[in-house]
Amino acid sequence: MSGDKLTRLSEQLVAQGQERLSGPRKFMEFTRVVEADILFNNLDEYPHAFVIACVMDRQMSAEKAWCIPYHLKQAVGRFDFPALSELTEPYIKKVLSGPPALHRFPELMAKALYSAIRRIEAQYAGNASGIWAGRPSSATIVRRFLEFDGVGQKIATMAANVLVRDFRVAVSDRFSIDISVDVQIRRVFARMGFVPENAPAEFIIYRARELNPEYPGIFDLVLWELGRTICLPTQPRCEECRWSEFCAQRYTVC
Repeated sequence: MSGDKLTRLSEQLVAQGQERLSGPRKFMEFTRVVEADILFNNLDEYPHAFVIACVMDRQMSAEKAWCIPYHLKQAVGRFDFPALSELTEPYIKKVLSGPPALHRFPELMAKALYSAIRRIEAQYAGNASGIWAGRPSSATIVRRFLEFDGVGQKIATMAANVLVRDFRVAVSDRFSIDISVDVQIRRVFARMGFVPENAPAEFIIYRARELNPEYPGIFDLVLWELGRTICLPTQPRCEECRWSEFCAQRYTVC
């Protein structure tokens, strides 16, 4: 694809991302379990629900991982932080182990969840909103999430992106909110012609930084939703894609 077309496509993707940011905050429907969505959407009362969901989000579908705070609430009977701070690691492992099993790796994730509770207790006086309070830099939010056991760059930047984009948390900048590379984003970015088909995650991250250095993660949700609904691995629905005129592989994959 020509450089001009790629530039136009990048500008339109950024514009769509900006459109999301300029609108009113919307309730995040993510897990397909209403009660679970209500819990992590309530940042005022249960900021730790959001943090725990982020910590649990690995080695399984994101939708199921983000239901874990709700299932934990059901097991404990409440979800205020003082109640969570009393939980032991063996008890958390028992809840995660089920039946039904809430995570593929209950022992490992029980350690991570218990450690997260201890960190919130010690570093943020039991109030997880301290991670993002006071209009910090995006780098500060990402770094604070990276301090939690098991949280890597992908989850840390995803957490910062969700806070800024979906929950409208005020930050001083968005420079360090990178794109969170997964199979959807990798496939769509490659088909559009921005990166080679088998580009490593680091290459994709730096390409997004190059395209929109002020906020590289602005591409994240647009590409992810496109990959989940239209730009499918096989039999993509190119005729429904608003970006098809720019797609470098339209006539190859469709």
